[in-house]
Amino acid sequence: MPFEDEIVNLDEITEARRAAVAATVRTISLEELKALGQQLFPYAGDVWGEKFFAFLDENPGATFHHAAAHDGVQFLYCNAQDKGIWFLPKKGMGPMQPRGRAILKQIIEGR
Repeated sequence: MPFEDEIVNLDEITEARRAAVAATVRTISLEELKALGQQLFPYAGDVWGEKFFAFLDENPGATFHHAAAHDGVQFLYCNAQDKGIWFLPKKGMGPMQPRGRAILKQIIEGR
């Protein structure tokens, strides 16, 4: 089926991800984050890798959370800085947008 023929319901995707994130969110240690960063950014000079590790270095005492959605997308979030990234291993990544950060914040604070 051509891409144009696919109907995408963003609200359904968001709700499915919200449920998966709520079920999988956990605190992740700095050591685990660094190991994950090495897997995500194995090459020196990767711009995202530099930003990732700089963010960790800038927030050494912060609490980070990791969660995974049903479709393979993973999220890293720092509540203290209200910053996060999403990534689909070996496919893509980017900064979390305000709506996604608000959802994660709500899930984390609602525990």
